[in-house]
Amino acid sequence: MNFNIRGENIEVTIAIREYIEKKVSKLERHLIKKEAANVYVNLRINPDKTSKVEVTISQPHLVLRAEETHMDMYAAIDLILDKLERQIRKYKTKVNRKYREKTGMGAAFKIDRNEEETEDQLEVVRTKQFDLKPMDSEEAILQMDLIGHSFYVFTDADTNRTNVVYKRRDGRYGLIESR
Repeated sequence: MNFNIRGENIEVTIAIREYIEKKVSKLERHLIKKEAANVYVNLRINPDKTSKVEVTISQPHLVLRAEETHMDMYAAIDLILDKLERQIRKYKTKVNRKYREKTGMGAAFKIDRNEEETEDQLEVVRTKQFDLKPMDSEEAILQMDLIGHSFYVFTDADTNRTNVVYKRRDGRYGLIESR
């Protein structure tokens, strides 16, 4: 695994680096291409003395990402690993279900009963269709606020590409641009 660990308002010490590498390396057994796994870790100390840890692991056809804010940075790292393991279990359950449906055979991965129960959580319960109106991001934010949603999909009037604006946890807005 290739680690890229950076800190904001904190120096990444050898102890912190070793702790992260030791903990995240435990996930390596679940990964498809271990040698191609890129792990991006961002550590940040907030003004209120809490630590925010973000971990992103890139794999072919799968991106695992989790973030956690906690008073203790080491505890935040441990909590992130729990989140990442849950994501891996959900992914394996999804792959197993598709494999069983396609081949009618047994599972591609071994899973226990608790993982099979998460299959019901992946069901699409509502589908909407709508036309994308060309607009700029400011107008999209206004439209999003008008309908009371936390995100809004639109076509950028300048680039003619599909974009998404969303409301962040801190109350500000984000923009996702397609390539």
